[in-house]
Amino acid sequence: MSIEEIKLPDVGGEEVEIIEISVSVGDKLEEDEAIIVVETEKASMDIPAPYNCTIESLNVKAGDKISEGMVIASVKKEGAEEATPEVKEEAAPVVEVEVTKVEEKSIIETNTSSAEITSVVEDVFVPDIGGEEAVDVIEILASIGDSILEEDGIITLETEKATMDVPAPFTGILKEILVQPGAKVKTGDLIARMQKDIVVETPKETVKKEEPKAEVIVEKTVAVATSSEPVKTTEKVYASPSVRKLAREFGVDLGKVSGTGNKNRILKEDVRLYIKAELTKVNSGASKNSGSGLGFDFPELKEIDYSKFGEVETVELSRIQKISGPSLHRNWVSMPHVTQFDEADITELESFRKEQNAVYVKTGADIKISPLVFAVKAVAKALELHPNFNSSLSSDGQSIIFKKYVNIAVAIDTPNGLVVPVIKDANKKGFEDIAKELKELSIKARDGKLKAADMQGGCFTISSLGGIGGTYFTPIINAPEVAILGLSKSEIKPVYNGSEFEPKLILPLSLSYDHRVIDGADGARFTTTLSKLLSNIRLLLL
Repeated sequence: MSIEEIKLPDVGGEEVEIIEISVSVGDKLEEDEAIIVVETEKASMDIPAPYNCTIESLNVKAGDKISEGMVIASVKKEGAEEATPEVKEEAAPVVEVEVTKVEEKSIIETNTSSAEITSVVEDVFVPDIGGEEAVDVIEILASIGDSILEEDGIITLETEKATMDVPAPFTGILKEILVQPGAKVKTGDLIARMQKDIVVETPKETVKKEEPKAEVIVEKTVAVATSSEPVKTTEKVYASPSVRKLAREFGVDLGKVSGTGNKNRILKEDVRLYIKAELTKVNSGASKNSGSGLGFDFPELKEIDYSKFGEVETVELSRIQKISGPSLHRNWVSMPHVTQFDEADITELESFRKEQNAVYVKTGADIKISPLVFAVKAVAKALELHPNFNSSLSSDGQSIIFKKYVNIAVAIDTPNGLVVPVIKDANKKGFEDIAKELKELSIKARDGKLKAADMQGGCFTISSLGGIGGTYFTPIINAPEVAILGLSKSEIKPVYNGSEFEPKLILPLSLSYDHRVIDGADGARFTTTLSKLLSNIRLLLL
């Protein structure tokens, strides 16, 4: 009998765990059919048969830790001559005696190696989308079997701030799509599987010459269950490494969890629902609350038949409203808001802005500076002077985290809803740089092309309604930030200069802040600083 060993190839790590045995002894495999599934730090992957063969024995089991070069199975290569096994006359259980011939020779060795290309299947997860809330899958951009380049979109998600594509993390072939339009996913959830090629360095057989000098017989005894005793099998559990990790953290037996993914694959949401169901059994007597998650026990609203009073029309909330509504409610009820109102004389600022834009038109420069550009620069300067506004309250409410960077978020109204992209390091950028970046972000926002990274890392938000109208309003803080500035429509007002009234262009300011972090006096100081900076733009250059 000609037996060959299959060893674990290079899988990019020192040691990996076997999470599934895909075959049984006696199975006939075709080339590239999976023998085992291993779990690395980054993905789970199949270890395939390198050629057509029959499984003679398995040297590993699920849960084993193995490393490169370890033998995982012994196989009989298709086409090899079969020898009649020697069987001793003995009662069950049957014992198979495998005789391996090892020859001692004079050897001339040539150590060479070759590079083989092996295909592996890796999981694709939802990247960091800027929050823990589940978001909707609104579109599938690729089909199974498609060849996808790195950064090509696989699916499109819709968050409370924008729609965004989830790109392929590498170039490869799409093997599975595990979500459908309408599904909800979170950061880290498994959405697809892709096949990619990796290069594996495989040592060639050592060249051996000379006649054999001696022969050593090595006997290997393997106990085999008799056919009279049924072999106990368990149903395979299909789950990604992240799902298995989650199950281990909560002590969940995945064999008891029903999978709702493709081919009954267990998803993170399935594990969470299982845990929730188990907790519900334990706490079945617990009282219900409003579902705010903040400890409030609000009375439920009564259903009212409005049609009794006249004609009505019911319109479903937009997807953005459904997502952003709970977030706005949470921010409003969890933070003690205080709003400080003030004004800024932007007469000189507006005169300078118009003059500068006229210069850009004459020179053909593709730049246009809006009042918002000056507001971004002024807020960045004010945050440096008042660092408590550039902070966040820790999750346990026991400390304040001060940020050493200045990133300004700007609310932009689009046909799809309100989005809040972020201008990074605004304090280090000039007016022209901020103007260009605002234009680019606005175009991406209107086209629905903002990425998650474009809307992350904000320290302070500006909401400008100046192009619409109004005087003052109370903007809701964008957690985990501690303050937000609202800008309204500027108007000409008479301002007394000590001897007479002069017409001045006045910009209304509305600053909402978290009273747990910021005192009223600090709020007044911040708006006073902001007013001075906007009234005298020379101060922004210092």
